[in-house]
Amino acid sequence: MTLTSRAVRIHTNGGPEQLVLDNVEVGEPGPGQVRIRHHAIGLNFIDIYQRSGLYALPLPLSLGMEGAGVIEAVGEGVTHLKIGDRAAYAANPPGSYSDVRVMPAMNVCQLPDAIDFETGAAMMLKGLTAQYLLKRCKPVEGLEPGDFVLFHAAAGGVGLIACQWAKALGLRLIGTAGSDEKCALAAEHGAEFTINYRTENFTARVKDITGGQGVKVVYDSVGKDTWEGSLDCLRPFGLMVSFGNASGPVAPFAPGILGPKGSLYVTRQTLFTHISSRERTQAMANDLFEVVGSGQVQIRIDQRFALADVRKAHESLEARATTGCTVLLP
Repeated sequence: MTLTSRAVRIHTNGGPEQLVLDNVEVGEPGPGQVRIRHHAIGLNFIDIYQRSGLYALPLPLSLGMEGAGVIEAVGEGVTHLKIGDRAAYAANPPGSYSDVRVMPAMNVCQLPDAIDFETGAAMMLKGLTAQYLLKRCKPVEGLEPGDFVLFHAAAGGVGLIACQWAKALGLRLIGTAGSDEKCALAAEHGAEFTINYRTENFTARVKDITGGQGVKVVYDSVGKDTWEGSLDCLRPFGLMVSFGNASGPVAPFAPGILGPKGSLYVTRQTLFTHISSRERTQAMANDLFEVVGSGQVQIRIDQRFALADVRKAHESLEARATTGCTVLLP
């Protein structure tokens, strides 16, 4: 059976004006695939990187890495999903900005009944990112309750999840954001300390908060604007975790600078290395479902846009005018 679906695509890299709503044909799933009809779709900064060409992919390109909906068809060899299952995912290849799609089943997980579709769509990529950051990206000396960590963009989708999860783990999270309102939001969600980096020197504040010691880990999705200051926030043997480029990519740097700053460690992370198998994806998702289901982590959705209004959604996200999570509704 062949269906027709709306799908947001780009035919040329560029700004939000390149986003167009095309009609595409959707067929039956092949081996290892499922067909899912979306009820909600997640919006993420990686979508902007792909649209702009910072992350270059073949064109025309269907966008979107995250969604939730109902399984309509299951291909040969797929045993963990069946027709009618509620499901959610963060996955490659892109294509979630659509009514219905065929996709690999490996990263698609059954969505617990207690979690609604909008929450499922909003939390998978951002929640799994928070999971691997806090649980898998640890400094050489480890992370223990009471340790200080610095989290940039703490009022964003990943940030608000991380603030809550870090608190549940007993970590003392210092969150930065670009306004007093965003700082208050991060504090409301569990950040012990907040810094408005537009009005304060975040490096000096971190040193003050930690009694001059610095933090064990910096989690940085901002990139260029916070890179150098972040390195100066780390204690000896601290870990700099780069996982995004909201302000632009980090410039090349000489590894030799890491020695005088305290024999620091630097890593560039991406979710898709962590979810490269069905077993690991499910284990990480189970951890996320547990903290959301228990109420320790609440998924805040502050913006909702119709799928047809995707350009406005991208403009808001790119202007860093959003808080929490954003979803598109087909």
